[in-house]
Formats: sequence, C-alpha cells, structure tokens
Amino acid sequence: MSALGQGLKTQQWDLDTMPKFEKSFYKEDPAVAGRTPDEVDAYRKEHQMAVVGKNVPKPVTSFDEAGFPAYVMNEVKAQGFAAPTAIQAQGWPMALSGRDVVGVAETGSGKTLTYCLPAIVHINAQPLLGPGDGPIVLILAPTRELAVQIQQEISKFGKSSRIRNTCVYGGVPKGPQIRDLARGVEVCIATPGRLIDMLESGKTNLRRVTYLVLDEADRMLDMGFEPQIRKIIGQIRPDRQTCMWSATWPKEVRQLAADYQKDFIQVNIGSMDLSANHRIQQIVEVVSEFEKRDRMAKHLETIMSDKENKILIFTGTKRVADEITRFLRQDGWPALSIHGDKQQNERDWVLNEFKTGKSPIMVATDVASRGIGMIANPPTPLPSPSQTIIMRELPLCSA
Repeated sequence: MSALGQGLKTQQWDLDTMPKFEKSFYKEDPAVAGRTPDEVDAYRKEHQMAVVGKNVPKPVTSFDEAGFPAYVMNEVKAQGFAAPTAIQAQGWPMALSGRDVVGVAETGSGKTLTYCLPAIVHINAQPLLGPGDGPIVLILAPTRELAVQIQQEISKFGKSSRIRNTCVYGGVPKGPQIRDLARGVEVCIATPGRLIDMLESGKTNLRRVTYLVLDEADRMLDMGFEPQIRKIIGQIRPDRQTCMWSATWPKEVRQLAADYQKDFIQVNIGSMDLSANHRIQQIVEVVSEFEKRDRMAKHLETIMSDKENKILIFTGTKRVADEITRFLRQDGWPALSIHGDKQQNERDWVLNEFKTGKSPIMVATDVASRGIGMIANPPTPLPSPSQTIIMRELPLCSA
C-alpha cells in the first residue's frame, strides 16, 4: 500500500490569487441564543457531550433550530426523524459554522447525517462546476461498504438540489467511476487507495475541494491508509473546511487532526476511551469449541422466533464464514455469507438480501464490519478486540 501515491506531488497554493469561497452558514436560532450557559451545560451533561475549543456553538435541540434551508428540511421531514441525535445536535452548528471540526462518538450515533447535511448546504453556496473541475466535497471512508452507505445518504438528501455524486472504491471496474468523474460530480465518496489511483492517472483532481470529511478516521489509520490520506490532503487547498469523525481518539488520530486542522473545535459523545456502544447490551458467553454450534443454534431459535429479527454473525476467517453458512443452511436456516473472496456484485446482493429480510441471517468477516447499519451478534470466534466490535452496531438516525 505504501507505493500508492508516489506519483503525486504536494500542491503549492497561492491563496491570494485563488477564488474565495463561502463556508460559514450558521445563523443561531433565537431559541438557541436565549439559552443560558447553565441550560446549555445541563443539556450537554444529559447527553454526555464534552466540547473542546474556543467559541464552540451551543447545541440545538430540534431540526428547526439547526437553521437548515427548506430544501434540506423537506428531505429531513420526509424521513420522519423525531429529533437530532446528540452528535447531530452539537455537530450541526459546528459544521455549519465553517470551522474545522472533530467529532468523537460511538458507531450508530448519526455521524453520517452530521456532516452530510452541512455538505449539501456548502455545495449549494459554491459556483457551479466547470469543465475539468473535480468535486467540491470529498468524503474519505475506510471501506467500500461504508462508502456505498454514505453515498445512499448523500443521494437521498441531495436529490432535491440535484447534487451529483459518485462512489470511488476498489474491487469493481473503474469505467463507471471514471465516467462519473469526467461528467462532473459535486460529491466524491472514496476509499483512499482507489482515489489515489484516479488522481495519479489524471481522471480527477481535488482543486475545487473546499469541504473535506474523514469518516472513521481511526479505522483508516488502523488499515494503514495514513500515507495515502496525507498524499490526498496535499492535493487540497489549505483553507478548506475539514471535518474528522471517529469512534475513538487515539494519539495517531490526534496527530492527524493537529497536522491538518486549524483551530478546530471538538465534540465528544460519551467516553473518550470508547470501547463499546453503551446503548447496546453486550453479552459474552465463554464456551468450549465443542459447544459453540449447539449454543449458536439455540440462540438462532430464540432470536428468529420473531420473524422481524435479523442476525449478523462475525467470524475471524473466510473459511469459517463459509463453514458456518453451510452448517446453518443444512440445518434449514436462511443464511448467506459475505467476505473478501466474493465479487463486489455478490457482496452487494448478499447485503441487499439481508437488509430486505429475504435472508435474515448473514455470516461475515470484517469486510462487512463497518458502516452497514446492522446489529452484530457474534456468537462465533471474535476476530478482534472490542475496539473493532464497536464499529458493527446499530445506527439510530441514519449513519
């Protein structure tokens, strides 16, 4: 992976001669402005929020208070959301203010909408794309599965604004992605490796990027993408707005924020040393190798007694995933497996079968461990510590 990006040179920017752009859109609602410091502190305490930085905006308590334009609010109301999640309540004013933002919150907290809705507002305030222009918003994600999920949210909430997007990731033919980039897209959601490939081959550029998102930054660094991330950021004008979202806050992520964010403001939801989603019950059963499958079968019978339930079983290896799937199917259970040896179109089909409930049991390796919007119930060998398991839990609002 280290050879990727060797052909990219860090751009030299003369901000005095570059076109200016707007990135500050937040107008504090009178109801928000009227809240006393004690009321704000009480709200943050109730929702386990901690903020860091100078002049951090007050949180909002409703979608209307966020001050989104009508074209965004119409899409939000159409989805039927009742109220912002904690990360959204504090993150929206921060992101809409145009400042660099760090958000640390457990997976399933609604981070995706926290940066997607401000991104849509940001795009609509910029000049239209011209021939040869790259995207205005760049969202980097660690896996193709998460990238596709982000694209679905951008497509859903950006359709009324006719915002074009593409998803750039490996494991599939480049042709459709290249065509999208050539036609022009306002949003590019990408995994670092495939984006580097597109940049080196001249299929796109990042000269127009003014809103950069690093989603699941901790995971990207865990996967060894730091050199590629740094190469990519070197192609983007330095006065951009950068939003970094993470489930944990290790020193490597802190260093990345220090290197590429200016005077950033930060919100943490829950513990800084997050190791599990506290709103999801975690049950660990220690059993012998001999007992595992019988115990799993009993759990399946209990859980699947409710026909609305779905079960996601994680394994440490592709071989075990296939073995368990065969075992379950032979026993009459509607199970499918997903792992890195399967083609992307097959993975997409399996995920769709699972999401729609046609096959309510999915056996997976880490290829499906992040950002697929499902509950994880791993009764088989755990592939990694709880820091990985936290990436496999149920989103509340949309993320």
